[in-house]
Amino acid sequence: MTRNITLSVSDELSEKMKEHKDVKWSEVARQAIEKRITDLETLEKIAQKSHLTKRETEELSRKIDRKIAKKLGLR
Repeated sequence: MTRNITLSVSDELSEKMKEHKDVKWSEVARQAIEKRITDLETLEKIAQKSHLTKRETEELSRKIDRKIAKKLGLR
């Protein structure tokens, strides 16, 4: 079974998305959500064996995401 969700984006982002009509934006969003869920599940497994709190683990994840994005030129 699948479920629909509604996603809000800024007017500016919407206009940029319209410039790329060939991109299936719902697929991009689905993949991003799936990746984030996988990352969170991995972090939860690590956290179970760690002395870090869930909040500390999530902050570490955000820092890693930012550094990877910066390295790839996405930020």
